[in-house]
Amino acid sequence: MTGPEHYTEAEKLLGYAEARDTELRGDAEDMSFLAEAQVHATLALAAASLEQAAITAVANDAYSVHIDEWSVALSKKDGTTT
Repeated sequence: MTGPEHYTEAEKLLGYAEARDTELRGDAEDMSFLAEAQVHATLALAAASLEQAAITAVANDAYSVHIDEWSVALSKKDGTTT
C-alpha cells in the first residue's frame, strides 16, 4: 500500500468504529478497528516522512545509503515496490 492508501484505510477504519452503536464501543471488535487504524496511520506517517526526506535529498543533490536500505525494505519479494 502507498502512504495515501494507508491514510485512507485508517480513516475508513475509524469511521467503522465511530459508526458502531454506543453500547458496543470499547468491545473487542471496536478495539480491533482502532488498533488496525493506528497501524495504517503510523505507516502513512512513515511513508510521508520518507517521501519528504527523498524530496529534500534530491533537491539538495544529497545521497544517503539509507535510501538504498529503504528501497530494499519497501520492496516485495517479487521485485515490485509497495
